[in-house]
Amino acid sequence: MSKDYQMRAAINQKLIEMGERERLKELLRAKLVECGWKDQLKAQCKDVIREKGLEHVTVEDLVTDVTPKGRALVPDSVKKELLQRIRSFLAQHAAL
Repeated sequence: MSKDYQMRAAINQKLIEMGERERLKELLRAKLVECGWKDQLKAQCKDVIREKGLEHVTVEDLVTDVTPKGRALVPDSVKKELLQRIRSFLAQHAAL
C-alpha cells in the first residue's frame, strides 16, 4: 500500500471511530439542500429520463450520467467548509 493510501485510511478510520464522519455527512446533506444542489440534481435526473425514456433508463445509467454533473455543482464554499472541518478535527486529534 502507498503511504498516501495508508494515511487516508487512518484518517477515515479516526473519523469513523470518533463519530465525526457521520456529523460531516449530516452537515454536507444540510448544506447541499440549503444551496439548492439537491433540486438541481433532481432536475438533471429528470432531464436524463426525458432524453432516454423511462423504459430505457436504469439506476446505473442515472448514476453514470449525473455523478460528474453532481460533483461539479457542489459549491466551492461547501467544499471549503467541509475541508476546514476535517482539518480542524485532525488538528485536535493529531495523534493518528
